[in-house]
Amino acid sequence: MGKRITFHDHKPKTLSLQQAVIEGFSKERKSIPPKFFYDERGSALFAAICDQPEYYPPDVEQAMLTRLAQEIADLTGTGRVIFEPGAGSTAKIRLLLEALRPLAYVPMDISCEFLKQAAADLVDEFPWLPVHATCVDFTHSLPIPETAPPGRRLAFFPGSSIGNFSPQAACEFLTLVRQQIGPDGLLLIGVDTKKDPDILHAAYNDAAGVTAAFNLNLLHRIRNETDVECNPENFDHQAFYNPEQGRIEMHLVSRCRQTLRLNGYRFELAEGETVHTENSYKYTPQEFLAQASRAGLREVRHWVAEQDLFALYLLAGA
Repeated sequence: MGKRITFHDHKPKTLSLQQAVIEGFSKERKSIPPKFFYDERGSALFAAICDQPEYYPPDVEQAMLTRLAQEIADLTGTGRVIFEPGAGSTAKIRLLLEALRPLAYVPMDISCEFLKQAAADLVDEFPWLPVHATCVDFTHSLPIPETAPPGRRLAFFPGSSIGNFSPQAACEFLTLVRQQIGPDGLLLIGVDTKKDPDILHAAYNDAAGVTAAFNLNLLHRIRNETDVECNPENFDHQAFYNPEQGRIEMHLVSRCRQTLRLNGYRFELAEGETVHTENSYKYTPQEFLAQASRAGLREVRHWVAEQDLFALYLLAGA
């Protein structure tokens, strides 16, 4: 791709939206994986969510990374190979690059074309940085390209994305990270915290209705891409904090009794029945550090934002 960029396509297998609808709607408790939120309109709506005053995680985490960049670098040292699962636009790693001065950066994402553009933009901004962009489903593997230089590794997983995993899946993912960073490696991870349920409720039910539009857009995508006979106006957005599970749940709620049809399949929805679209688990520091310990990681340091809104953890391989 260029002198400072190499691109590695592992051709990740992806579940089609049609398969996801058939499998998810066939369950007793209907569901659709949240990765299907992100078509072009869904991605734009999520970017708009991040600009809503109620949705605190992006601003709080960005402020923490900016303020703590040098302190983090003092703990990690410079000259590591940084890899970032689910790198997306690479916006947050930009806040750390000058302080960390890595040997190389390995962004990982399942969207190949988006990844190529993000890598090109990053090199334009940081021409000294070798980038080894890797198209892969990071939930299954975290391959570091052979073109990347040898060196101590630092995994970077911001954005509280760990909250979208079930606790068991989160432990499995953290174990995968620990295996990849090795005994002298580190993980810097952003994790959302348990807090006043009113703050959580507002964050996922913003006054402008952007999160509702984001959730309901999934139905527009299903209708447009799979030929399901589906009227999005027959559904409402629902997001609430489940204190027993320690998570925000997002659902689409059927406003009436209705039948959806796809390729000979019939799916009956009762009035008030829901389609579960996303979880976002929240952790106290004690809970998350226990989770990390089960995955074979130990704490180096953690930081908690004012009002306990968000936390960053620096963890080491055991």
